[in-house]
Amino acid sequence: MIVAFEGWNDAGEAASYAAGFLERSWSAMPFAEIDPEEFFDFTEVRPEVQLNPDQTRTIKWPVTSFSLATAGGEGNDVILVSGSEPQLRWRTYCEAFIELAKSLRVERVIMLGAYLGEITHSRPVPISASTHDATLVDRHGLAPSHYEGPTGILGVLGAALSEAKIPSVSVWASVPCYSLPVAPKAALALTRVATTLAERFVDMAELEVEATDYEMRMNELLSEDENVAAYVERIQEFEAAETEVLSTDGLAEEIERFLHRGDEG
Repeated sequence: MIVAFEGWNDAGEAASYAAGFLERSWSAMPFAEIDPEEFFDFTEVRPEVQLNPDQTRTIKWPVTSFSLATAGGEGNDVILVSGSEPQLRWRTYCEAFIELAKSLRVERVIMLGAYLGEITHSRPVPISASTHDATLVDRHGLAPSHYEGPTGILGVLGAALSEAKIPSVSVWASVPCYSLPVAPKAALALTRVATTLAERFVDMAELEVEATDYEMRMNELLSEDENVAAYVERIQEFEAAETEVLSTDGLAEEIERFLHRGDEG
């Protein structure tokens, strides 16, 4: 199962963009939803009105949707989960989530997130992957999670999955603080890790093109905005002073700072 929530856990829409790409690429078929009535404040996450071809109107609610991507013997079947981060009754929400996961005999849950970091868009996307499951630590060389502090639905769900004895991995990508609203480059990095952990192939050519286009548009942003260019130059100076790429511990500290800022805001 691959999970991505829109909202606080989704800087640059990288996680939800990666999940949407996988849904399309694998022709995933929707089969279940978690009703939003108990879990959302609709004055904060409002439903949307859609106009149908026959001029009737439909209300689109912020549900959590579950879609099945069958592999046909070429890898693992994958359930893709997407939707907005719920606002209310997280423990009840996680109970419903886990009940469905158990009924479907899910063997592993891969949770995708993205945070804003002080990095430049031209560098490889920093990725942090952690788990509470010792088997996954040994099998994939992942780091156990040592984070303490404010958390979003991914952290709460991860703890609930651990209590339910369902192995899970939390994968986070860093998105530049000055990024455009949508960051396909970070989505590509998340997709690569997610498909490796899910042991399922996907053709990423389309997403690779979008990531390249993203870098070009970011370069244009720098050429047009002196303030952003100056900010990026300061980050580059800091990166040049680094003797090696950020370690997993360093990325965990960056995520912690991001989560604390979100809690204060």
